[in-house]
Amino acid sequence: MSSNFSVLTLGDGLITMNPAETGPLRFVTSFSRKVGGAELNFAIGCARLGLKSKWVSRLGNDEFGRVIYNFARSEGIDVSDVKLMQGYPTSLNFKEIQEGGSGKTFYYRHQSPMLTMEPEDISKDMFEGVNVIHLSGVFLSINPKNAEIVKQVLEIAKEIGIPVSFDPNLRLKMWTIEEARATFMEIFPYVDILLTGLDEIELILEDSSDEALTDCAKRFQINQFVIKDGANGSRVLTDGTWYEKEAFKVNPVDTVGAGDGFDAGYIYAYLNSFAPQESLELANGVGALVTTVYGDNEGLPLLEEVLPFIRQEKGIER
Repeated sequence: MSSNFSVLTLGDGLITMNPAETGPLRFVTSFSRKVGGAELNFAIGCARLGLKSKWVSRLGNDEFGRVIYNFARSEGIDVSDVKLMQGYPTSLNFKEIQEGGSGKTFYYRHQSPMLTMEPEDISKDMFEGVNVIHLSGVFLSINPKNAEIVKQVLEIAKEIGIPVSFDPNLRLKMWTIEEARATFMEIFPYVDILLTGLDEIELILEDSSDEALTDCAKRFQINQFVIKDGANGSRVLTDGTWYEKEAFKVNPVDTVGAGDGFDAGYIYAYLNSFAPQESLELANGVGALVTTVYGDNEGLPLLEEVLPFIRQEKGIER
């Protein structure tokens, strides 16, 4: 299924080493090679739902970089602004998964290829035909200069009139909460759709009360203030009203990537003018399905897979 709507996202891609067994990483002896990265997961999620999806990135000019590049291209993602950089190894991460699907991620991003990207690499022609720009705090955390690149994106978006969605996607192994908070406060005035975990926004604002969230939305004129709360569901503040939707009950095996899937589902719903609760329902459904499959993006569903799931339709397969 295809769509006339187009999204653009900016960020790195990584080789993700998925453990063959659950438990502390120090006891795991074998891994399977997969592809990950928050923004890339988002791009894949959008493409599988039928949106035109463009990913701007830098990868190492090495075997792992080619794996990621070819994988993204095979998903139908526009990789015309993805470049393979000589002398910069493609980033890696190793996942630790506990019973129940939760876990930790260990990053190896030294000399990330994203360090080669400069603000002047962002040009207006990249955004031709784009309906939403999606950004994440992960890219901002890699290097302080990335804030200047993001500001270039935001200024172009403002000039052209493209809505911006933003997921703080806090990575406190990458930078401090003080650094993140200061940077986000400069980003928020440009944000139309904020997609944040409840635990994240509590760290950012140092308060997660409804009053604090409402004040933040008003202060920065954020049109859709979306709170992701895992198994507790999600909610959105829009036009001065809170809307809520419960989570879908699943048996999670790997929760990494669920938030990226939620974001993709929500943006699909936004572009297709879904009502607030319908938007949350679709986003919850995509996020839930991601957790039922090992890997960061293997569980991202096609539209024809997530719609029957949220409608609780039972089919017969032979």
